[in-house]
Amino acid sequence: MKKIKKILIANRGEIAVRIIRAIREMNLSPVVVYSDADKLSLHVRLADEAYYIGESPSTLSYLKVDKIIETAKISGADAIHPGYGFLAENADFAQEIEKAGITFIGPEPDAIIKMGSKTRSREIMSAAGVPVVPGTIEPIKDTNELKDIAEKMGFPLLLKASAGGGGKGMRKVEKIEELEKAYERAKSEAASSFGDPDVYIEKYIEEPHHVEIQILADNYGNTIYLGERECSVQRRYQKIIEETPSPFITDEVRKEMGDIAVRAAKAVNYRNAGTVEFIVDKDQNFYFLEMNTRLQVEHPITEMVTGIDLVKEQIRIASGEKLGYAQEDIVPRGSSIECRIYAEDPFNDFSPSPGKIIEYVSPAGGIGVRDDSGVYEGFEVPIFYDPLISKLVTWGRDREEAINRMKRALFEYRIAGIKTSIPYFLQILENEEFLSGNYTTNLIERIESVKKEDPEDYEFVALFATGLRNLEMNTTSSQNDVSPDCSASNWKKYGQMKSLRRF
Repeated sequence: MKKIKKILIANRGEIAVRIIRAIREMNLSPVVVYSDADKLSLHVRLADEAYYIGESPSTLSYLKVDKIIETAKISGADAIHPGYGFLAENADFAQEIEKAGITFIGPEPDAIIKMGSKTRSREIMSAAGVPVVPGTIEPIKDTNELKDIAEKMGFPLLLKASAGGGGKGMRKVEKIEELEKAYERAKSEAASSFGDPDVYIEKYIEEPHHVEIQILADNYGNTIYLGERECSVQRRYQKIIEETPSPFITDEVRKEMGDIAVRAAKAVNYRNAGTVEFIVDKDQNFYFLEMNTRLQVEHPITEMVTGIDLVKEQIRIASGEKLGYAQEDIVPRGSSIECRIYAEDPFNDFSPSPGKIIEYVSPAGGIGVRDDSGVYEGFEVPIFYDPLISKLVTWGRDREEAINRMKRALFEYRIAGIKTSIPYFLQILENEEFLSGNYTTNLIERIESVKKEDPEDYEFVALFATGLRNLEMNTTSSQNDVSPDCSASNWKKYGQMKSLRRF
């Protein structure tokens, strides 16, 4: 069994803070790295040791494999946790860590390689009897092959980057006239985002749901699943709200998907935490999409319903311990939902909103509210990284309670100095289709933009919910200039707003 005492976190922001907390609770020592932009960040403040690794752009800091490993050696770290993003699914990084005699808290490099290529993983899954979306196994060679396959498959279809993720290098194509231009754009984006221009074709599933299964696997052949997460609330192919359990699938399908996810993991001799993602059609037929060989952004909702700390489990598995749970021990309770709080302006096409946070009051408190945040009052949100600043998570005895608790928490969340996506979430949580539980990945396309539907009401919500200073109801002040008047009349106005009538 490997002795781990000190762990270097090769990441930043809210996920670095979340990992620090798990490490401390295990009586281990957290070490972090930081760039110029993050020298005053929360993860630097909370760690036992912090080491400067480069300039603000991630290519000069958080993506520098040699610098991170060198820092781990200097600090005396026994292990490295990659978090998610940056180098989390970089097989070369995992291999270099192993060569340095340091423990990588994640899967074997071979599993990362096999599941890192969507075309290769589709081939492996097909051989293992895992259902995959109809499409090509190999990348498209040229436009002639592209047109031939597309005409045989029919429209609509998806062009997807072989090495991709997060919607990058992905294009939906409705008709043959759009095909070649979409192909060139997908290739170009795939090359710039992942260094790999390969693109393949996948049949577009009508009325799709995005459902994923969380798995844990140790080094002794034990693999379990911890339930599913419904991830169909997406904007530009990026998840923004997740919940568990899925309100769409049945218990029978839930178990079948879990068993298939375990089969998928075993097909690549997977270890540690991972997520098998599926696309589910309107009849609850499901197909393998990909496997994320790392911790997911939305992992807290699984923790809320199972009571299992996934980061601690990752560390235990990497230390050589056996899983402490059998499949029959996993009995999720209640319902949980997560909203990803972004430093974005929902009134301006969700453009990034970096800047100094002049007021910050977290809504975490009371039963079932968790705020995984990487910021604080006075912190300068940098422009160099993903705009995710916090993950707000609620739990309830049932879905209705979890949603109502989330609305209450969003209403209490006070962030001033920057704009955030909070008003947008309040809109989604009032949408009838979302509340029905039978929503698809097309939900956001069917919800009008915040700035187009009752803009004055949403401006008021932004003012009221973020808690800024000196609100005067007859002014045109922006979201970040003022503070709510919490008088009875304004509470009444809030309750009467058409788009938020169910709050």
